Amino acid sequence: MTDAPTLTPREALEMLLAGNQRFVEGSPEHPNQDAARRTATAPAQMPFAVLFGCSDSRLAAEIIFDRGLGDLFVVRTAGHVMGPEVLGSIEYGVSVLGSPLVVVLGHDSCGAVAATRSAVAEGATAEGYVRDVIERVTPSVLAARAAGHTEDADFIAEHIRHTVDLLLERSRTLAKAVDAGRAAVVGLSYRLVDGTAHLVTVRGLEPQADIAA
Repeated sequence: MTDAPTLTPREALEMLLAGNQRFVEGSPEHPNQDAARRTATAPAQMPFAVLFGCSDSRLAAEIIFDRGLGDLFVVRTAGHVMGPEVLGSIEYGVSVLGSPLVVVLGHDSCGAVAATRSAVAEGATAEGYVRDVIERVTPSVLAARAAGHTEDADFIAEHIRHTVDLLLERSRTLAKAVDAGRAAVVGLSYRLVDGTAHLVTVRGLEPQADIAA
C-alpha cells in the first residue's frame, strides 16, 4: 500500500516543476522507478497529480517531470481534447485517488492545433475522427484569432487556457474540489527544444506570482 498523498496543491505543483527542472538540466533522479517502488504500489495507487496532456510522443510525462511509478495519473488525447471518458478519468484521479493537482499540458508545434488553424483558414476539413479532434480545438483557434494573435505560442496558450476553463465548467466534481481548496488546476506549456514546462494559467492557487515556472 502506498502512503496517502499529504501534499497540498501548491506542494504538488512545486514537486512537478522541480522534476522538470532536473530533466532540463540533465540531472534526473529517476525517483520511484525501482523494484521496491513497484512492490509498494502494487496493492494501490495514490498519485500526487493528474496529468491531462496531448498524446504527442515527445510528451512522456514521467520522463519530462522526472517521476516514477505511482506518481502521476496520466490521461492523454490528441490536442488534449476531452470527452466524457476523459472527464471521468480526471474526476476519478481527484475524487477517488485523492490527487490534489490537475495539470493540463500543451506544447509547441502541436499537430492538432496546427491542423485546426489550417482548417479554419482554408475552410477545409479532415476525414474520420480526426475531424472531431479539429472541431474540439476550433473554439480555441477562433478565440486566438479574434484576439489578433498570429504566433504559435499564443495559439497554444489559448488552447491550454480554454481546456482548463472547459474542464472546470463541465466537471462539477472538480470545480467543487477546487472551490474547497482540496485541488488546483494548472495549465502548462512544454517547449520541445529545451524541455521546459511553463505556467500558462492557474485555478485554485493564489497568488500566481510566487509560483516558479
